[in-house]
Amino acid sequence: MRIICDAPGQTCNRLWTYVASVARCVAEKKRMVILFYDWTIEDFPALLHCPFIYFPLYQPWFLRLPKGWGWYKSLTWKTTHNKVCDKLFHLFGCTKGWQTRSDTRYLRQTMPELQRLFRPADGIMAHAEAMVASLRQEADLVVGVHIRRGDYATWHDGRFFYSLEDYHQLMLRVQQCYADRRVAFFISSNEDFSADDFEGCRCMRFGREPSGAILDLYTLSLCDRIMGPYSSYSRWASFIGEVPLCFLASADQQFTDASFSTIVDFFHFANGEEIYDW
Repeated sequence: MRIICDAPGQTCNRLWTYVASVARCVAEKKRMVILFYDWTIEDFPALLHCPFIYFPLYQPWFLRLPKGWGWYKSLTWKTTHNKVCDKLFHLFGCTKGWQTRSDTRYLRQTMPELQRLFRPADGIMAHAEAMVASLRQEADLVVGVHIRRGDYATWHDGRFFYSLEDYHQLMLRVQQCYADRRVAFFISSNEDFSADDFEGCRCMRFGREPSGAILDLYTLSLCDRIMGPYSSYSRWASFIGEVPLCFLASADQQFTDASFSTIVDFFHFANGEEIYDW
Protein backbone atom coordinates (compact mmCIF):
# COMPACT_ATOMS: atom_id res chain seq x y z
CA MET A 1 0.00 0.00 0.00
CA ARG A 2 1.29 3.43 -0.92
CA ILE A 3 0.69 6.34 1.45
CA ILE A 4 0.93 9.84 -0.03
CA CYS A 5 2.04 12.19 2.74
CA ASP A 6 2.73 15.55 1.07
CA ALA A 7 0.47 18.40 -0.03
CA PRO A 8 2.36 20.63 -2.49
CA GLY A 9 0.79 23.85 -3.70
CA GLN A 10 -2.66 24.31 -5.16
CA THR A 11 -5.18 21.95 -6.73
CA CYS A 12 -3.38 20.89 -9.91
CA ASN A 13 -0.11 20.33 -8.07
CA ARG A 14 -2.10 17.95 -5.86
CA LEU A 15 -3.62 16.16 -8.88
CA TRP A 16 -0.15 15.64 -10.34
CA THR A 17 0.94 14.41 -6.92
CA TYR A 18 -1.73 11.68 -6.95
CA VAL A 19 -1.87 10.52 -10.56
CA ALA A 20 1.21 8.26 -10.86
CA SER A 21 0.23 6.38 -7.70
CA VAL A 22 -3.39 6.05 -8.78
CA ALA A 23 -2.24 4.68 -12.15
CA ARG A 24 0.04 2.19 -10.40
CA CYS A 25 -2.75 1.01 -8.11
CA VAL A 26 -5.11 0.57 -11.06
CA ALA A 27 -2.52 -1.45 -13.00
CA GLU A 28 -1.26 -3.54 -10.07
CA LYS A 29 -4.60 -3.77 -8.24
CA LYS A 30 -3.15 -2.26 -5.08
CA ARG A 31 -4.45 0.17 -2.49
CA MET A 32 -3.30 3.64 -1.50
CA VAL A 33 -3.89 6.32 1.11
CA ILE A 34 -3.96 10.08 0.55
CA LEU A 35 -3.44 11.75 3.91
CA PHE A 36 -3.84 15.41 2.99
CA TYR A 37 -6.48 15.84 0.31
CA ASP A 38 -7.07 19.06 -1.60
CA TRP A 39 -9.98 21.32 -0.64
CA THR A 40 -11.65 20.51 -3.99
CA ILE A 41 -11.86 16.77 -3.19
CA GLU A 42 -15.67 16.84 -3.01
CA ASP A 43 -15.71 17.99 -6.64
CA PHE A 44 -14.25 14.57 -7.57
CA PRO A 45 -16.79 12.02 -6.27
CA ALA A 46 -15.31 9.05 -8.21
CA LEU A 47 -11.89 9.70 -6.65
CA LEU A 48 -13.25 10.40 -3.19
CA HIS A 49 -15.30 7.19 -3.13
CA CYS A 50 -12.89 4.96 -5.04
CA PRO A 51 -12.78 1.56 -3.25
CA PHE A 52 -8.97 1.30 -3.35
CA ILE A 53 -8.15 4.90 -2.33
CA TYR A 54 -8.55 5.96 1.29
CA PHE A 55 -8.80 9.48 2.70
CA PRO A 56 -8.54 8.82 6.45
CA LEU A 57 -8.68 12.49 7.44
CA TYR A 58 -11.77 13.22 5.34
CA GLN A 59 -14.54 13.79 7.86
CA PRO A 60 -17.43 15.80 6.37
CA TRP A 61 -18.89 16.66 9.78
CA PHE A 62 -15.59 18.27 10.79
CA LEU A 63 -15.29 20.25 7.58
CA ARG A 64 -18.85 21.56 8.00
CA LEU A 65 -17.90 23.25 11.28
CA PRO A 66 -17.57 27.05 11.02
CA LYS A 67 -13.77 26.86 11.09
CA GLY A 68 -13.41 23.28 9.88
CA TRP A 69 -11.62 23.98 6.62
CA GLY A 70 -9.37 26.54 8.29
CA TRP A 71 -8.33 24.05 10.95
CA TYR A 72 -7.73 21.35 8.35
CA LYS A 73 -5.58 23.64 6.18
CA SER A 74 -3.57 24.73 9.24
CA LEU A 75 -3.05 21.08 10.25
CA THR A 76 -1.98 20.19 6.70
CA TRP A 77 0.57 23.01 6.45
CA LYS A 78 2.07 22.41 9.90
CA THR A 79 2.35 18.66 9.40
CA THR A 80 3.86 18.79 5.93
CA HIS A 81 6.40 21.47 6.94
CA ASN A 82 7.72 19.71 10.03
CA LYS A 83 11.06 17.85 10.19
CA VAL A 84 9.87 15.49 12.91
CA CYS A 85 6.79 14.55 10.87
CA ASP A 86 9.01 14.07 7.81
CA LYS A 87 11.09 11.55 9.74
CA LEU A 88 7.98 9.73 10.93
CA PHE A 89 6.58 9.60 7.39
CA HIS A 90 9.87 8.17 6.18
CA LEU A 91 9.94 5.63 9.02
CA PHE A 92 6.49 4.36 8.06
CA GLY A 93 7.39 4.14 4.37
CA CYS A 94 5.22 7.02 3.17
CA THR A 95 5.73 8.56 -0.26
CA LYS A 96 5.94 12.20 -1.31
CA GLY A 97 3.72 12.21 -4.35
CA TRP A 98 5.40 15.27 -5.85
CA GLN A 99 8.50 13.12 -6.27
CA THR A 100 6.54 10.57 -8.35
CA ARG A 101 5.88 12.96 -11.25
CA SER A 102 8.52 11.24 -13.39
CA ASP A 103 6.93 7.81 -12.85
CA THR A 104 5.21 7.30 -16.20
CA ARG A 105 5.02 3.50 -16.24
CA TYR A 106 1.26 3.12 -16.08
CA LEU A 107 -0.14 6.45 -17.28
CA ARG A 108 -0.97 5.50 -20.87
CA GLN A 109 -2.38 2.06 -20.19
CA THR A 110 -4.63 3.30 -17.40
CA MET A 111 -5.73 6.57 -19.04
CA PRO A 112 -9.43 5.60 -19.48
CA GLU A 113 -9.66 4.73 -15.79
CA LEU A 114 -7.73 7.87 -14.79
CA GLN A 115 -10.17 9.97 -16.79
CA ARG A 116 -13.07 8.30 -15.00
CA LEU A 117 -11.58 8.69 -11.52
CA PHE A 118 -10.50 12.28 -12.05
CA ARG A 119 -13.79 13.33 -13.64
CA PRO A 120 -15.52 16.10 -11.67
CA ALA A 121 -19.12 15.90 -10.51
CA ASP A 122 -21.76 15.70 -13.24
CA GLY A 123 -23.01 19.21 -12.52
CA ILE A 124 -19.57 20.70 -13.13
CA MET A 125 -19.08 18.72 -16.34
CA ALA A 126 -22.54 19.63 -17.63
CA HIS A 127 -21.75 23.32 -17.16
CA ALA A 128 -18.37 22.92 -18.89
CA GLU A 129 -19.86 20.98 -21.80
CA ALA A 130 -22.59 23.60 -22.26
CA MET A 131 -19.97 26.35 -22.47
CA VAL A 132 -17.96 24.55 -25.15
CA ALA A 133 -21.11 23.59 -27.06
CA SER A 134 -22.13 27.24 -27.12
CA LEU A 135 -18.76 28.24 -28.56
CA ARG A 136 -18.94 25.49 -31.17
CA GLN A 137 -22.18 26.87 -32.56
CA GLU A 138 -20.16 29.45 -34.52
CA ALA A 139 -16.67 27.96 -34.45
CA ASP A 140 -14.73 25.08 -35.99
CA LEU A 141 -11.95 25.30 -33.40
CA VAL A 142 -12.26 26.17 -29.71
CA VAL A 143 -9.05 27.38 -28.07
CA GLY A 144 -8.81 27.53 -24.30
CA VAL A 145 -6.76 30.44 -22.96
CA HIS A 146 -5.38 30.18 -19.45
CA ILE A 147 -4.72 33.73 -18.26
CA ARG A 148 -2.66 33.60 -15.10
CA ARG A 149 -1.17 36.78 -13.73
CA GLY A 150 -1.28 37.55 -9.98
CA ASP A 151 1.66 35.66 -8.47
CA TYR A 152 3.29 35.43 -11.92
CA ALA A 153 4.27 39.08 -11.56
CA THR A 154 7.06 37.90 -9.25
CA TRP A 155 7.45 34.18 -10.08
CA HIS A 156 10.81 33.79 -11.87
CA ASP A 157 11.10 37.59 -11.87
CA GLY A 158 7.93 37.98 -13.92
CA ARG A 159 9.29 36.06 -16.91
CA PHE A 160 5.87 34.60 -17.76
CA PHE A 161 3.74 37.54 -16.67
CA TYR A 162 1.83 38.97 -19.61
CA SER A 163 -0.52 41.93 -19.84
CA LEU A 164 -4.08 41.44 -21.05
CA GLU A 165 -3.05 43.15 -24.27
CA ASP A 166 -0.23 40.61 -24.65
CA TYR A 167 -2.80 37.82 -24.38
CA HIS A 168 -5.00 39.65 -26.88
CA GLN A 169 -2.20 39.80 -29.44
CA LEU A 170 -1.29 36.16 -28.84
CA MET A 171 -4.89 35.17 -29.46
CA LEU A 172 -4.97 37.17 -32.69
CA ARG A 173 -1.84 35.30 -33.84
CA VAL A 174 -3.51 31.98 -33.09
CA GLN A 175 -6.44 33.11 -35.23
CA GLN A 176 -4.00 33.87 -38.02
CA CYS A 177 -2.43 30.42 -37.58
CA TYR A 178 -5.85 28.87 -38.20
CA ALA A 179 -7.04 31.41 -40.76
CA ASP A 180 -8.92 28.73 -42.68
CA ARG A 181 -11.07 27.90 -39.64
CA ARG A 182 -13.52 29.77 -37.47
CA VAL A 183 -11.80 30.16 -34.09
CA ALA A 184 -13.45 30.86 -30.74
CA PHE A 185 -11.79 31.23 -27.35
CA PHE A 186 -12.70 30.06 -23.88
CA ILE A 187 -11.06 32.28 -21.25
CA SER A 188 -9.97 30.71 -17.95
CA SER A 189 -8.80 33.15 -15.32
CA ASN A 190 -9.25 34.08 -11.66
CA GLU A 191 -9.23 37.78 -12.56
CA ASP A 192 -12.28 40.00 -12.96
CA PHE A 193 -12.29 41.27 -16.55
CA SER A 194 -14.65 40.94 -19.47
CA ALA A 195 -14.21 38.60 -22.43
CA ASP A 196 -15.26 41.64 -24.50
CA ASP A 197 -11.81 43.13 -23.80
CA PHE A 198 -10.34 41.02 -26.62
CA GLU A 199 -11.55 42.86 -29.70
CA GLY A 200 -11.62 40.80 -32.88
CA CYS A 201 -11.77 37.50 -30.97
CA ARG A 202 -14.92 35.58 -30.16
CA CYS A 203 -14.54 34.84 -26.46
CA MET A 204 -16.60 33.52 -23.60
CA ARG A 205 -15.95 32.89 -19.92
CA PHE A 206 -18.00 32.11 -16.85
CA GLY A 207 -19.16 35.60 -15.97
CA ARG A 208 -17.21 38.67 -14.99
CA GLU A 209 -16.47 37.39 -11.50
CA PRO A 210 -13.67 34.88 -10.80
CA SER A 211 -15.03 31.47 -11.74
CA GLY A 212 -14.60 28.08 -10.10
CA ALA A 213 -11.14 26.61 -10.55
CA ILE A 214 -12.36 23.08 -11.33
CA LEU A 215 -15.05 24.31 -13.72
CA ASP A 216 -12.50 26.37 -15.64
CA LEU A 217 -9.97 23.55 -15.57
CA TYR A 218 -12.26 20.95 -17.07
CA THR A 219 -13.70 23.37 -19.61
CA LEU A 220 -10.13 23.81 -20.84
CA SER A 221 -9.89 20.02 -21.07
CA LEU A 222 -12.83 20.00 -23.52
CA CYS A 223 -11.29 22.55 -25.91
CA ASP A 224 -9.49 21.68 -29.16
CA ARG A 225 -6.33 23.58 -28.23
CA ILE A 226 -5.02 25.19 -25.04
CA MET A 227 -2.59 28.07 -24.63
CA GLY A 228 -1.19 29.64 -21.47
CA PRO A 229 1.96 30.33 -19.45
CA TYR A 230 3.95 27.49 -17.87
CA SER A 231 1.63 26.03 -15.24
CA SER A 232 0.57 22.71 -13.75
CA TYR A 233 -3.01 23.91 -14.33
CA SER A 234 -3.14 23.97 -18.13
CA ARG A 235 -0.73 21.02 -18.12
CA TRP A 236 -3.33 18.93 -16.25
CA ALA A 237 -6.14 20.04 -18.58
CA SER A 238 -4.07 18.95 -21.59
CA PHE A 239 -3.13 15.63 -19.98
CA ILE A 240 -6.54 14.54 -18.67
CA GLY A 241 -8.44 15.82 -21.72
CA GLU A 242 -5.76 14.73 -24.23
CA VAL A 243 -5.82 18.21 -25.76
CA PRO A 244 -2.82 19.82 -27.55
CA LEU A 245 -1.27 22.60 -25.46
CA CYS A 246 1.13 25.41 -26.27
CA PHE A 247 3.00 27.04 -23.41
CA LEU A 248 3.51 30.77 -23.87
CA ALA A 249 7.25 31.35 -23.59
CA SER A 250 7.22 35.03 -24.63
CA ALA A 251 4.81 37.83 -25.49
CA ASP A 252 5.96 37.91 -29.13
CA GLN A 253 5.51 34.17 -29.68
CA GLN A 254 4.45 32.99 -33.14
CA PHE A 255 2.33 29.92 -33.81
CA THR A 256 1.93 27.02 -36.19
CA ASP A 257 -0.22 23.96 -35.62
CA ALA A 258 2.99 22.14 -34.61
CA SER A 259 3.29 24.58 -31.68
CA PHE A 260 0.57 22.56 -29.94
CA SER A 261 1.13 19.08 -28.53
CA THR A 262 -0.62 16.97 -25.91
CA ILE A 263 0.90 16.52 -22.45
CA VAL A 264 1.63 12.83 -21.87
CA ASP A 265 3.23 13.21 -18.43
CA PHE A 266 4.38 16.03 -16.19
CA PHE A 267 7.68 16.50 -18.00
CA HIS A 268 6.85 15.65 -21.64
CA PHE A 269 4.72 16.52 -24.62
CA ALA A 270 3.57 13.86 -27.07
CA ASN A 271 5.98 15.29 -29.66
CA GLY A 272 8.87 14.37 -27.36
CA GLU A 273 9.60 17.91 -26.18
CA GLU A 274 10.79 17.94 -22.60
CA ILE A 275 9.37 20.46 -20.13
CA TYR A 276 11.82 22.21 -17.84
CA ASP A 277 11.01 21.77 -14.15
CA TRP A 278 10.31 25.38 -13.28
